[in-house]
Amino acid sequence: MNRHLLKYTFVYVTPLLVFISIYLGGYYTYIALVYVFGLIPVLEFFFNGTNKNLNAIEEDLAKDDKFYDYLLYGLVPIQFALLGYFLWRVSDDTLVIYEKIGMMTAYGMSCGALGINAAHELGHRNTWYEQMMSKMLLLTTQYMHFFIEHNRGHHKNVSTDEDPASARYGENVYSFFSRSIPDSWYSAWQLEGKRLKSLKQSIWSLKNEMLRFQIIQGALVLGIFWFFGMNTMLLYLGGAAIGFLLLETVNYIEHYGLRRKKIDAKTYERTLPIHSWNSNHSLGRILLLEVTRHSDHHYLANRKYQTLRHFDESPQMPTGYPAMMLLSLFPPLWFKVMHRQIEKYKATIQGNALG
Repeated sequence: MNRHLLKYTFVYVTPLLVFISIYLGGYYTYIALVYVFGLIPVLEFFFNGTNKNLNAIEEDLAKDDKFYDYLLYGLVPIQFALLGYFLWRVSDDTLVIYEKIGMMTAYGMSCGALGINAAHELGHRNTWYEQMMSKMLLLTTQYMHFFIEHNRGHHKNVSTDEDPASARYGENVYSFFSRSIPDSWYSAWQLEGKRLKSLKQSIWSLKNEMLRFQIIQGALVLGIFWFFGMNTMLLYLGGAAIGFLLLETVNYIEHYGLRRKKIDAKTYERTLPIHSWNSNHSLGRILLLEVTRHSDHHYLANRKYQTLRHFDESPQMPTGYPAMMLLSLFPPLWFKVMHRQIEKYKATIQGNALG
């Protein structure tokens, strides 16, 4: 097994720590939270990663190696196993409230760092079974509309004001949440409505995938209420909310303050590596299945996670995504760091142009 492939097995550390957090109880329930937003950000200050890309031969080998796919597929049953174990554990009436909240945060880490990231990668694949796995993972965090809006909306409108998931310059993360979450959901309805209209199908039918998503998600919530009770259902919804808030925080930092130029009233320039914030910090790259090499992902969305590349012209985050996500929760600090980073990036672009 080569080193490039071996490093991605560390993506399984997160679900392992989520399981340990839920299993041990007590203050240990916060292990997964401390790992994702404590240990990883600290270590990334010492391990910057590399901007090295695979050569053409290495890339061809990695692209065709099914083991990378199997690593991804394995996360699907693990996520559902963690969901079931979480529901069973938090239903224990002998647990005190801080333990249940800790388990809820652990499950949220699983949804955000594991479920949604794997769903994102699988959602860009072309086979029906990979897309089905993507939707299954999104179900666990009540965010199935992401499959529609991300692939058919976000990738088309990225780094424009027409995209709910592209943060504007000077917009704080909390304002972004209040705009992106409802607007993305509404956008998915619109996209599905347009698709059905082109097929001359009614929006109020089971051919409407958004309608099916709401029914499936509602059925899961009602099923949890029926078998485990109200308290467990609320804790599940809390964990799911943590998961999709982690996703939206990643959305916030990925394109903050970057915009594509408008060619005419309806057309923007092509999405280029300069329209996404990149990070080569190794631990965050593995934790988030290379989504931190976001510039290449938007430049060529069909590239598999193991082949994503660094571009010298891409704007670079000063540290890894987990630390930047934490920083975004403190808007004055975020603006101070990122506005300076944007100005530095603009100066570099201008210098290259003059050179």
